[in-house]
Amino acid sequence: MLGGNELLRKIAPARETSEQIDDSESPTIPATSPEGRSSEQSSAAAPQVANSIDRAGFVYTPPAPTNGTLKGVVELGASGFNSFIITIDKQKNWKLEKAEFGNSLVLENMASDFDIREGLKKYIAGMLDYGVSGRDIHFVVSSGAVKAENTQKIIRALKSLNYVVNTVTPEQEGKLALRSVLPAEYENMAFVTDIGSGNTKISWKEGDRISAVETYGSKYYQDNTSDETVYSGVKEQAAKIPPGKTKTCFIIGGVPFELAKQVRTGKERYTVLKAPADYRGDNAKTKAGLTIYKAIADATGCNQFVFDWDANFTIGFLLSLPQA
Repeated sequence: MLGGNELLRKIAPARETSEQIDDSESPTIPATSPEGRSSEQSSAAAPQVANSIDRAGFVYTPPAPTNGTLKGVVELGASGFNSFIITIDKQKNWKLEKAEFGNSLVLENMASDFDIREGLKKYIAGMLDYGVSGRDIHFVVSSGAVKAENTQKIIRALKSLNYVVNTVTPEQEGKLALRSVLPAEYENMAFVTDIGSGNTKISWKEGDRISAVETYGSKYYQDNTSDETVYSGVKEQAAKIPPGKTKTCFIIGGVPFELAKQVRTGKERYTVLKAPADYRGDNAKTKAGLTIYKAIADATGCNQFVFDWDANFTIGFLLSLPQA
């Protein structure tokens, strides 16, 4: 049996153009100002219910893939990688098989472009050894990391290995997050929130159309922006969600991850968060994220926020690709 490095040489992808995302459900993004306010008029906010969160009554099992194919995706960051391997079938049912967070092995000894390239070969070989075809390994860099010097070095090295590196905008991240998080059974009653460090994306689906808004991220304090300004801006954006789609919020992102860790039961995939007021932030980022969380809860009247331990926007990228 061939080892990973040998497979890498034999199954190197011969691709010269960016992979085509299935864009049939393009998001509609209302223009926002730096304060997070839209050029459109927002609807009236729902009554504040942030202290009344329903942590019971959520039971859902996603459909398992049938005769699926292994696919891998790597999210590139300035200081390391997050990588995910999933099984996905032709109906785009999927299951997470393996996840690695904050992997920085490629960056530890990057004295030269040659060192990075050799490190990447070993990293890719590990995915090949797991069973992922070379043509089914994809690389995605978020809008927040694309300008970092380290990221650009990695992009150049991957291109020298004939891999395509896909960049996405914040608006596309919101769309892709919804693809991976929102179950079809909840499309008519739920919305999606992705609280990132640089921005927060809120999205929902109406028929075949995805709508999304972007607002402050959980590191807004680094720009000396006040909690009051952020609360008002996030609340105004969240108030645009149609009232019928605010029964449940599927939520992902760094701060929701920290909140979910405190109340997770065993290895459950879905964890219902406590109310914002029931958490105490132990650092500036968590406190900022709670301000965003509270603003969304107050604006929508939603009393069930469900964290998904498996989903993220890069898996949404895999789901957006045409399936063979």
